[in-house]
Amino acid sequence: MTTAKRTYPESPRATRALELVETLQLALARRLVEAAPNADEPDFAPIEWLRDQGTHGGGKRLATAQTPTFNRASVNVSSVHYDDLPERRLASATAISTIVHPAHPLAPSMHMHISWTELKNGQGSWRVMADLNPSHPDAQATARFTDALRQVREDLFEEGQAQGDRYFDIPALGRTRGVAHFYLEGFNSGDFDADLAMARDYGQAVIATYGAILEEALKHAPAPTDAQRRQQLDYHTLYLFQVLTLDRGTTSGLLVHDQNDVGIMGSLPTYIDRDLLASWADRVPTPQPELVRALVAALPTEVPTPVDTASRERLAQVVREHYQRHPEALDLQASGNTLPPTVDNHLKPR
Repeated sequence: MTTAKRTYPESPRATRALELVETLQLALARRLVEAAPNADEPDFAPIEWLRDQGTHGGGKRLATAQTPTFNRASVNVSSVHYDDLPERRLASATAISTIVHPAHPLAPSMHMHISWTELKNGQGSWRVMADLNPSHPDAQATARFTDALRQVREDLFEEGQAQGDRYFDIPALGRTRGVAHFYLEGFNSGDFDADLAMARDYGQAVIATYGAILEEALKHAPAPTDAQRRQQLDYHTLYLFQVLTLDRGTTSGLLVHDQNDVGIMGSLPTYIDRDLLASWADRVPTPQPELVRALVAALPTEVPTPVDTASRERLAQVVREHYQRHPEALDLQASGNTLPPTVDNHLKPR
């Protein structure tokens, strides 16, 4: 019996980017466990996946769900490449993408994404995203997270914040996902070493700042009330709605391949309100009501509605099939200032 092995990109820049995101992955998972008030909080379990049986790379996510501290948390690193396919424009894509949903309603969720994308013509760019997602906003925590991002690079902050506010806007509901947004897209100063250091500094700042916010929230939070849990459930429903109807990165990943559906859906919280999700179907533009109703139909009918492994697999297929039927709906998805060429290629029908 032959065991499939993961291969790695030939590019030295992709190799260095992978070293960076793997370092950030371990640091974040370790900090999350340290923030837990329970000494017996389980470590994050490693889950490997392969792209085309490893021929084109793969990845590893560190994940946990429904522990005393976490509703769901996933810290995913991926490194895919197409060195053996000269017809592909994309040479490699290397990323860390993480979401943390704490169990306690007063502890905020957090999303971070840092990636290096390299084309066969030698061009490459960084994508840096970070956003704080509380169900119960706290002005002090918001200011702390925002200031940490500002201090990394003052010269990049205003543009990153403006792009983030655009990307996480939810027009149908008249609100945004989260309270602090930062998004740099297609960034390349011409100095790879300096840009690598910039990406590292953003990752480290998010890990340190969010880790402290989370630890303090968990340490001082009283037992949650029913009203607080209700508000958290509503916010988790909003989070799922934004990810599955607007998030361009999620859609791109699902359209490119079906080899890591559960991992791509690792950002979804453990429970949502199915009826609340259904109520938003008539508020989105055509043809998105069809998508929202199909998402609702793919979910169990229990209250609250579990988003388990089987549900995530079904939801992934719903999203994939919807955009295959309605490629014009891709224009309704979120973006910053520009659409990265590789993402654009993945999304456009062939």
